[in-house]
Amino acid sequence: MDFFYHLYSRIMATKVVLDFEKPLFELEAKLNEMRLLLRSTTREQAPSESDALSHDIETLELKVDALRRSIYKNLTRWQKVQLARHPDRPFTLDYIYMMTKEFVELAGDRHFSDDKAIVGGFARIEESSSGFSQAVMIIGHQKGRDTKSNLYRNFGMAQPEGYRKALRLMKLAEKFRKPVITLIDTPGAFPGIEAEERGQAEAIARNLFEMAKLTVPVICVIIGEGASGGAIGLGVGDRIIMAENSWYSVISPESCSSILWRSWNYKEQAAEALQLTADDLLAQGIIDRIIPEPLGGAHTDPDVMAATLKGILIEELKALLPMDPVALVHDRIEKFSAMGVWKEEV
Repeated sequence: MDFFYHLYSRIMATKVVLDFEKPLFELEAKLNEMRLLLRSTTREQAPSESDALSHDIETLELKVDALRRSIYKNLTRWQKVQLARHPDRPFTLDYIYMMTKEFVELAGDRHFSDDKAIVGGFARIEESSSGFSQAVMIIGHQKGRDTKSNLYRNFGMAQPEGYRKALRLMKLAEKFRKPVITLIDTPGAFPGIEAEERGQAEAIARNLFEMAKLTVPVICVIIGEGASGGAIGLGVGDRIIMAENSWYSVISPESCSSILWRSWNYKEQAAEALQLTADDLLAQGIIDRIIPEPLGGAHTDPDVMAATLKGILIEELKALLPMDPVALVHDRIEKFSAMGVWKEEV
């Protein structure tokens, strides 16, 4: 038993546990201790003790399941922000390799350099049951899993050359009449002085302008964080889709808190005021659809999450591909023009 217990302890020590998950984590730890204890206790040695332990385990399993559902079905906006930032969540490349085939990554903006915070290239998305097969251009923000890879990917914060690379790939897709899929997951565009010197604002603005006019279908998916201009630089499309535990806003809760209250201590109140969750934005007409996540978040079952997203993307592609290019552009512009419109009573 000692071997299994220490192995389990080492595994759990590396697991990222969010504050609101701690009660569940502690109960799961207790449950696994009991399972390990039962494994070391055979009926020949102590049948009555084994039966009693089995009953206790079944009771605790029900408690764990009820607590899990209670926690994840009643998340606050700030808790959803925390889940969106979970380091084990699937990132763009994870989704690409789980959902598509024949991915060919394309690099460089042909002006300055290759920004590793944005990846993209041609790939093929298929549905065996219907025989659907479509080549697409898929582009997205890419974060790292550890310090070294995060430095390499600049924590998913793109610089001007990243947005210019994305635009180059979108125009290439338009040239070959292939739909564009963007996967958005960024804490924001890189705010360094060197990015400003190379035209960060112009690069993002140019993407907004050009994406609005693309004559091929464009589907934008917020898979994690969707912060400010860093997100909208890949966010103009015919369909805007959000993962259930992602967020999308003009500003992060921490930055909003620091501006309004001169402190990050009010980030939870800021998250509530910003109304940045998928449910909020669907109600406001900003997004078109929500991707349901496995209970506990996308990171708890990446394969299921990728399969769900793939199914939704195929549905949307089937609806958009037959549309006339002129109608696509017209509807896209109308869609974004209608956002934020209000009537003032005199």
